[in-house]
Amino acid sequence: MLKDLSYTFTDTCQVRLITLNSEQGLRIYRRSAVLILLRAVQEVFPDRKLIVRHSLSNGLFCEFLNFEPERTDVEKLERSMQDLIQSDLPIRRKAITRSEALRIFEKQEQMDKVKLLQFRNKDVVHVCELDGWYEYSYGYMVPRTGMIDKFRLLQYAPGIILQTPEADRPQEIKPYIEQKKLATVFREAKDWADMLETPHVAALNELIVNNRIDDLIRVNEALHEKKIASIADMICHDPHKRLVLISGPSSSGKTTFAQRLLIQLRVNGRRPVSISLDNYFIDRDQTPLDENGEYDFESLYALKLDLFNDHLQKLIAGEEVLTPIYNFQKGCCEEEGLLIKVPAGEPILIEGIHALNEELTAKIPYEQKFRIYVSALTQLNIDYTNRIPTTDSRLLRRMIRDSRTRGYGALQTIRRWPSVRAGEEKNIFPFQEHADVMFNSSLVYELSVLKKFAEPLLRDIGPANPEYMEAQRLLKFLSYFQPASVDVIPPNSILREFVGGSWFKS
Repeated sequence: MLKDLSYTFTDTCQVRLITLNSEQGLRIYRRSAVLILLRAVQEVFPDRKLIVRHSLSNGLFCEFLNFEPERTDVEKLERSMQDLIQSDLPIRRKAITRSEALRIFEKQEQMDKVKLLQFRNKDVVHVCELDGWYEYSYGYMVPRTGMIDKFRLLQYAPGIILQTPEADRPQEIKPYIEQKKLATVFREAKDWADMLETPHVAALNELIVNNRIDDLIRVNEALHEKKIASIADMICHDPHKRLVLISGPSSSGKTTFAQRLLIQLRVNGRRPVSISLDNYFIDRDQTPLDENGEYDFESLYALKLDLFNDHLQKLIAGEEVLTPIYNFQKGCCEEEGLLIKVPAGEPILIEGIHALNEELTAKIPYEQKFRIYVSALTQLNIDYTNRIPTTDSRLLRRMIRDSRTRGYGALQTIRRWPSVRAGEEKNIFPFQEHADVMFNSSLVYELSVLKKFAEPLLRDIGPANPEYMEAQRLLKFLSYFQPASVDVIPPNSILREFVGGSWFKS
């Protein structure tokens, strides 16, 4: 069980300290820095409301309602934060009654929290208090402001970026890395959430309890379809584009996206062909090893790059090629392959984690490629100051799919997740800004649907397992959502790839 530093032990037990080298430690540090920022806002701009939006590159993007800060405004906030830290004020975690919490947040004019608590069937609410300002405690924080000695605040129109240390370099703040394309797709996600009138969980819950969720689902799915159709139009308007390369992190919905894009290309009169990278794996005994001596199937060099590029060149030239068929049980290719020919001038769709890495298709001219990055960038907040990490949504998606299609429990999925994330940091995220277009596969309603699938899986993880703490965190997270039915979700939805019932591969 996770306990804060002020906890008093009454029984003999083993203790492991949480540090900044761990994901839990990073979250506690970042959450505490956010509280200090929120208190500074009340000091410097008492009539302004700050919204904690989402991670962006190596920082956390926040913005004000109806106010765009100037550089001098950000400098004032940073000085106020430094004053709070130098004063080494206590951050007190308190358990109070729900009625008392409602009174506090009404007084602080935080009606998003009031509405959220009205859906919570809990008599006791945990809050954190700093210098008279209260924050709903979604998780633990450090006990004193003086412990947050490293942060940076940057102006980033139309808001600000808060930077804190990262796991690989916990003693410093890295320079901010600009990601303009990712910032653009996040703004689109915000616009969609505003259009759907669901800025936070309480708004979504209201739609569910008032039986209005079906209409939101239809509109949200239509937004996806319109975006995919727009991407297909972009490809068709440039006859030089012969390779459509689709990449994205685990559980982003790449498979369903690729199938839906293929259909929209056919609507445009095109005859696209899809090629699977999985068939170009090298023999298993030749696969590169990772730092632990295990087969690294996610390495670019686990693929037959020369053969793959040779086949692409021939297919683009109109030749017929015999593509391999990889047998994953045997760890090698079948003796017989599959003959493929691409109609003259038609696009070839390739989906995989390395698709945006130029080395994968090094022999194909740059101007013949159209690159798409797919990710589930959450457009919903728990409330205005507690965001939903994109990784949580993807982890829940993967957990449900692993259970349904591979027979894995949540324990195995959570245990593998750090390795999956490490592979993404190495093989996917460095190339995301190379994309010509980004597609956000997140659906604003999805966590209400995933709730009933994920909760039984998470409850199977007992306290004897190290993953128990993460399972409990996710269960608490899901408890904020009212459940929604899968019945109205269309069979071509991205979400069907995970919960089942898809028209496509499932």
